[in-house]
Amino acid sequence: MRKVILHYHLFKNAGTSLDAAFKECVKPEEWVTKEFPGQPKANREQVAQWILDNPQAKVFSSHTAHLPPPSLEEVKVLPVIFLRHPIDRIASAYAFETKQGGDSFGAVLARNTDLSGYIETRLALPHDRQCRNFHMQRLAMMFGEQQGDEFTRANYALEQLPFIGIVEKFADSMIRLEKWLLSEGFEEMRLKPVEKNVTRDTKRTLDEKLIEFKKRISPEVYNKLIEANEDDSYIYSRMLSM
Repeated sequence: MRKVILHYHLFKNAGTSLDAAFKECVKPEEWVTKEFPGQPKANREQVAQWILDNPQAKVFSSHTAHLPPPSLEEVKVLPVIFLRHPIDRIASAYAFETKQGGDSFGAVLARNTDLSGYIETRLALPHDRQCRNFHMQRLAMMFGEQQGDEFTRANYALEQLPFIGIVEKFADSMIRLEKWLLSEGFEEMRLKPVEKNVTRDTKRTLDEKLIEFKKRISPEVYNKLIEANEDDSYIYSRMLSM
């Protein structure tokens, strides 16, 4: 059976670094990327067709593909996803969006407000998940709504997904990922950690970055943010202990 890797490239979760490592291990035509519509049914159908339409590809990468991985008769899809401390991810997203060009909502907002304003605005939008339990929403897509609320489904996903990396343990996660992919027959996957698209100092510890982050925003906004990410914080802590 043909086997392929599907990288769920979550925004500011070391996805560019991971893709760079993958590209080092395969031919140029064997790594492909594409984005998909938000409507769940169309998204999943198009992701499945994308894999079938690219028989030469070994690694597929997308920011917008929805879980679960496609179930195909002749192709085994190996899902790869990385999680990050939810508050540090938001700080990284803001830093990135202040520097990037373009006229996306996040980029325009970041360039025209400070960190507090960026967070407060995004939290005020009911359907904007950039600063509210971002990981929980993406993981919960693994299962249908009949199987529980987002929190329940996201935790089921932690138990069912074959590989989840942790950004703060990137090198260790890459060792685990390489071992798993080798066991699945990807003998060319000798993954070397590379830093790409990094917008903040990687030499500081997570605690140091979180302390600095707290100083940069108002206490009121900080408390709102912590409350809005309680479930993501639980998921992250659970991942660290698994």
